[in-house]
Amino acid sequence: MRISRKEARARRHKRLRKKVLGTPERPRLAVYKSLRHIYAQIIDDTAGKTLLCASTLEPEIRNQMGEGKTGGNIEGAKIVGEIIAERALANGIKKVVFDRGGNLYHGRVAALAEAAREKGLDF
Repeated sequence: MRISRKEARARRHKRLRKKVLGTPERPRLAVYKSLRHIYAQIIDDTAGKTLLCASTLEPEIRNQMGEGKTGGNIEGAKIVGEIIAERALANGIKKVVFDRGGNLYHGRVAALAEAAREKGLDF
């Protein structure tokens, strides 16, 4: 019996989370994508706290994307990656661990990661 795409992603994410842990020195950059939006959070797993977040739902990011566009594209992912990196660097976070959320490192997830690296985040 075949498993669904959703189930396969959940299995990959569970397997990935065994290895990836955010610490105060090196928090976790977690990415979640839906069909219309993309979300990024910087999380300290030892304290169980979300330190920073950015998503295509924010008015600041929506204005950069333009009228009538959603964040369900590579352009939106790049903007979210740049914003999360700027916020992290402003809060003194330079190094993170990347958590792709069980998604393949391709398309929007890769675009977000590359944009964050270009802005100076180290992972």
